Amino acid sequence: MDIRGKVAVVTGGASGIGQALVERFHAAGARALVVADLDVDGAMAVAAGVGGTGVGCDVADEAAVRSLIDDTVAAHGGVDLVVSNAGYVTVGGLEASDEDMRKMFDVHVMAHVFAARHAIPHMVDAGGGYLLNTASAAGLLTQIGSMHYSVTKHAAVALAEFISVTYGHMGIAVSVLCPQAVETNILANSPSRDQMPGGGAGNAASVDGVLTSGELAEMVMEGLADERFHILPHPDVAEYLRRKTDDVDRWLGGMRRFQQRLFPDGPTPADWLVG
Repeated sequence: MDIRGKVAVVTGGASGIGQALVERFHAAGARALVVADLDVDGAMAVAAGVGGTGVGCDVADEAAVRSLIDDTVAAHGGVDLVVSNAGYVTVGGLEASDEDMRKMFDVHVMAHVFAARHAIPHMVDAGGGYLLNTASAAGLLTQIGSMHYSVTKHAAVALAEFISVTYGHMGIAVSVLCPQAVETNILANSPSRDQMPGGGAGNAASVDGVLTSGELAEMVMEGLADERFHILPHPDVAEYLRRKTDDVDRWLGGMRRFQQRLFPDGPTPADWLVG
């Protein structure tokens, strides 16, 4: 996909990855940019910097997502790219709150469903379009210390696969963005030695380095240009995924050893309660 002259919607656009993508799309010549976020003031500030439109949007609310897409089409004559990017992380395992799982599923999975459900008909009528869904390397591998994040990000990847298979012949392209550590609020809130009993070696997500959101945005542009399904800003993730699919039992054993090195005394439900 060439972003020049295109209309793009970016959720979670007030900061981090979303903001960096908005700014990079603007630099690449996007015709119109709609920046959506729960933080409406932040969304409007980012939009003002690129001559776009900032709106408040709770991506877990289907009516809000439908309005976001329909209003974009009404204002700009169509929508070419929807970046479903909003997300967050929590810490916890089986002991964590079921309600927290439901809330995260709404943001990490249902938000992608809503975006696709309401954007694809417009895109098909226009001859095609593109969905970029932010998942995580956790959606291909796992996230040590965060069951809810791991499960919902896996579901996000599975959903994107389904959309690609089901709607690809209609001109709908799909990519899933699956980074490891990026300098965002999610990295700051990811499971770390400060949150685990017994300390450890640090944040599991940052073991292969931390990208700035600007660096990641450049890699996203490359992935969109090639229309790659997996956009993997950390190249090691492709190798880890190959090892997982080649011998999942060996991969699981390696992940258990990695967790033990990071967090020698946990996590355990007895001393690490969330929710």
